Amino acid sequence: MKRLLPTLLVLLCCALPLRAQSLCDTALRSDVKSVQLYVEGSELDFPVLTTGSNRRLVLEFDILRPEPESLSWHLLHCDRQWQPDDLDPIEFINGFAEGTVDNYDFSFTTLTDYVHYSTTLPTAYAEFIHSGNYLVEVTADGQPLLRRRFCVSEQTLKVEATVTRPYDGIDIDRRQEVDVVLQEGQQQPFSVQLRPEYLHVTVQQNGRLDNLSQLVFSGYDGQGLAYRYRQENIFHGGNNFRYFDCSNLHTPMYNIVRVEEYGGETFAILRPEEDRSAKHYIAATTLNGGMKVNIWDRNNPRLEADYVWVNFSLPMAQPLLDGSVHIVGALTDWRLDSLSQMEYNPQYRAYTKRLLLKQGYYAYQLLVRSPARRGASATARLEGDHREAPNRSTVFVYHRSPADRADRLIAVRRLANQ
Repeated sequence: MKRLLPTLLVLLCCALPLRAQSLCDTALRSDVKSVQLYVEGSELDFPVLTTGSNRRLVLEFDILRPEPESLSWHLLHCDRQWQPDDLDPIEFINGFAEGTVDNYDFSFTTLTDYVHYSTTLPTAYAEFIHSGNYLVEVTADGQPLLRRRFCVSEQTLKVEATVTRPYDGIDIDRRQEVDVVLQEGQQQPFSVQLRPEYLHVTVQQNGRLDNLSQLVFSGYDGQGLAYRYRQENIFHGGNNFRYFDCSNLHTPMYNIVRVEEYGGETFAILRPEEDRSAKHYIAATTLNGGMKVNIWDRNNPRLEADYVWVNFSLPMAQPLLDGSVHIVGALTDWRLDSLSQMEYNPQYRAYTKRLLLKQGYYAYQLLVRSPARRGASATARLEGDHREAPNRSTVFVYHRSPADRADRLIAVRRLANQ
């Protein structure tokens, strides 16, 4: 009976309905690749729309099959913790909350056959009437294919945010503090009240999901609310992102040692990774974990860029006993799971990982996940922590009063460490 308990617990967790789960960006089928959701004209930023705006979202992805499929999409409204709430579509959108993915094209001049799909959200003449967190889910024959998150903000508050040294004076060369002050906006509606019990402030560093922080109200600043000088405001600095460029498969580009082709597939061997924790900080400009599909010798990267098996390696005499090594960035949906985890190979005395990626430019970090050391820096072991690191932070301000049926997103502020 004792042996059956773990199995039963796993089955129960898998059987939980969608509403009980905190959702993240994910592809639910292995042949779904290069998923991107962005606001038109802002391909590298997390997608945030503003209520009353006529801007649209673009959803693009590939399916590594030679024939097209019948695909549909639908929208869900979520609470501030990314769990689907009880709002009906009529309460959050003026128009259709579902549709079909009708735009697709076939790849050409590539070794790997795929179909490229794209669609814009929401549909023509539709608009969001409720702010908050949203999820778009694409299905094939009723089965979930992929999920992507986005936000709709009211932008009714003025958010002052700064990146400073930690207030506690500890590890000031390795950590960064994000301080926030909320003030009334010029067109603040009557339904938004500057009361700490109604407001929830979340800070995200780059696109990471493992160190999201819920800020704590610390006092009043004139007529504004201050969220500062607390441990929740402090983030480990990390380092510049590693990156490679596989836009050209004829001549190895940055950080690629060689490119090989056999068995109808292409393989790119990256320069072995290194432990950067003891190295001095060197300023550099990267995509902060982003990705950009690109190809040098052809005209249409969306259809002519090929898929490449990218081989990562991290030489290490012994495997880590207290944690797992993960490749984290847009190329792995910022998740610390089996998709991003490197495996230790005792034969080569190195951690290795192979990812199937579309040609382009990719930035990433090597994070160490250690469940036994909750709250410890995931970047310290292999990347090192530096206060100068150019992290991009995003502040999300949610509002929930007794009169609200769901969480509202009343302000979003992006800032970078200078």
